[in-house]
Amino acid sequence: MIIAGINMFHADAAAVLVRDGVLIAAVEEERFRRVKHWTGFPAQALAWCLKQGGMSLADVDHVAINQDNWANLAGKLKFVLSRPPSRQLLLDRWRNRRARASLPDLIARAFPGEAFRGRVHRVEHHLAHLSSAFHVSPFREAALLSIDGFGDFASAAWGAGTDMDIRIDGRIDFPHSLGIFYQAMTQYLGFPHYGDEYKVMGLSAYGAPAHKDAMRRIVTTGTDGRYALNLDYFRHHREPVAHVTQAGAPEFDDLFSAELEDLLGPRRRAGEALTPRHRDIACSVQAIYEEALFNLLNALQHSTGMMQLALAGGCAMNSSANGKIARMTAFRQVYVPPAAGDAGGALGAAFAVWHRLGGARRFRMDSADWGPSFSRDEIARELAATSDALREASCVVADIGHDDVLCHHVARAIADGQVVGWFQGGCEWGPRALGHRSILCDPRRADMKAVLNEKTKRREAFRPFAPSILREEAGAWFEEDGEVPFMSQVFQVRPEKRTLIPAVTHADGSGRLQTVVRGGVLFRRLIEAFRDLTGVPMLLNTSFNESEPIVCTPREALDCFLRTKMDSLVMGPFVIERASRQGPLGAP
Repeated sequence: MIIAGINMFHADAAAVLVRDGVLIAAVEEERFRRVKHWTGFPAQALAWCLKQGGMSLADVDHVAINQDNWANLAGKLKFVLSRPPSRQLLLDRWRNRRARASLPDLIARAFPGEAFRGRVHRVEHHLAHLSSAFHVSPFREAALLSIDGFGDFASAAWGAGTDMDIRIDGRIDFPHSLGIFYQAMTQYLGFPHYGDEYKVMGLSAYGAPAHKDAMRRIVTTGTDGRYALNLDYFRHHREPVAHVTQAGAPEFDDLFSAELEDLLGPRRRAGEALTPRHRDIACSVQAIYEEALFNLLNALQHSTGMMQLALAGGCAMNSSANGKIARMTAFRQVYVPPAAGDAGGALGAAFAVWHRLGGARRFRMDSADWGPSFSRDEIARELAATSDALREASCVVADIGHDDVLCHHVARAIADGQVVGWFQGGCEWGPRALGHRSILCDPRRADMKAVLNEKTKRREAFRPFAPSILREEAGAWFEEDGEVPFMSQVFQVRPEKRTLIPAVTHADGSGRLQTVVRGGVLFRRLIEAFRDLTGVPMLLNTSFNESEPIVCTPREALDCFLRTKMDSLVMGPFVIERASRQGPLGAP
């Protein structure tokens, strides 16, 4: 049985392909369109998935989409009757629905001349999120939580999973949403773009929770784990604020009202310097988000009695909160999939349909390399096509065919202070670079954050960089010790280790780590080589991009390398090095 899963008309449009209960391919549309968080129909992603599976559209038995307009209908009617939104908001939503063609029509446009004979299944948004975490997790039973902005009129859903079955016990409906709260405060702090919440999370480490009392006037919590917004401080429930189009990045007008500025003071404007007040507000936002999350999780754990948690939804990208779950609740194991946000809904929809149709559990997601990969010959052809530009930039290309030799030389270059682009295997599923499309540096150097920002990333100085560490070494370097394969949790670095790895230790002593397990993967062998040279079993790992989606193809990697000051680029067995940095990588 072939099932294609699709996330469309949400941020991070994506497609996946599942054959007989096993994932074959998964990729976000932004990797092809080169527009962050691209919305619309993922035509190119779906086409690539089919190609990767060696099949055509006619081979697909089922298409699953993570949206069901008929879901939660009672909640929608109750809201409209109790708190009527503006006529313009209703009209805008109706127009958006009318503007979006039916899924069969969209498929027909994307694949002219190909026949789709399968069935279309609509899977409620939060059920798809829950499936994206539980059905691919290592757990046979677990408590489940999906939490985000909104989807199908709900901002959260929770319950329990047992083997193939998911039971939803509760929901929080529109307009109350922790995702909306965090996004609105992100806008207030002067970060206007969709997905900027991670900036507030990084900034929060520099402040104190001095505004918690004010935040508790914005978000309230109950003894049953539920949360609610004080709607006086928001606009999303009464006015049009979201602009999620058929093609492009999602955009949002201000989600907060003028009353929020009356409570907290004037918003931070574009270009305005960050002050201690801004840092304290960011810290308070994170603190109240965590307070509400842990209140809900404690109620969920108490009601289910389970010690394992599968977590998904856009808010599951808050790695700072995720890393405290074992400290603040009775949950002992946490699984967060690599694409916890809307892209992951494509995966969850596909697996929800697979199990709905009686399929058994046959797949565990313990790696993220489900996107396009490129052979040695394909990389060689791209290098040949770019040879003039490489010569003009005074670059030298070496072919180092032996993996151990390659890893030793790259490790030596990193230890010598180089900023190295690392392009290996399949593109990652989800927003994190996990050793396939990464930029790698030495975590021991206190100046490495500044060097990396100057040479490549050009991002705010308050944002941290992440460590990728050998799994068996995590407990020796971090206060917590657990599986974090997808860089989804922040742990505290042990105090005695912080001065040894300043480039990946944040202002509050934390690090958003990736634990690297798989012994046959080249990335692990590289970390082992670096450990053998330095005694430090980790690398600084950040995404291979520059104000764009993570690079997908060899050409995109070369373009990024050439327009930045990156020292070296490693693609497959090939090492590209600037003449000014020739040395350890120049020859085996």
